[in-house]
Amino acid sequence: QVQVVESGGGLVQPGGSLRLSCTASGSIFVIDTMGWYRQVPGKQRELVAAITSGGSTNYANSVKGRFTISRDSGKNTVYLQMNSLKPEDTAVYYCKARAVNDYWGQGTRVTVSS
Repeated sequence: QVQVVESGGGLVQPGGSLRLSCTASGSIFVIDTMGWYRQVPGKQRELVAAITSGGSTNYANSVKGRFTISRDSGKNTVYLQMNSLKPEDTAVYYCKARAVNDYWGQGTRVTVSS
């Protein structure tokens, strides 16, 4: 069994910051890519940022320059530092860990509102 657990969501004012964390645990031999996705009602889940085991990163255009993804491979943990948050960043954020299969967390809600 593999568990993926996110934390760090919450309510923040526009222009504020949040840091999300995600840890994968269980019967995992090797995790390749870990990433953050987000979803709002009525829309498809979209990639926010991803990082490979080698440290290569990929960001959605909408978050470039504001969000930073980082990883502690020894702990199978990935972080998403979110700065200059906008109301349109409001969503449920999901973490995905890719090993032999893809494993998803339960999601953490981020609300950006004054």
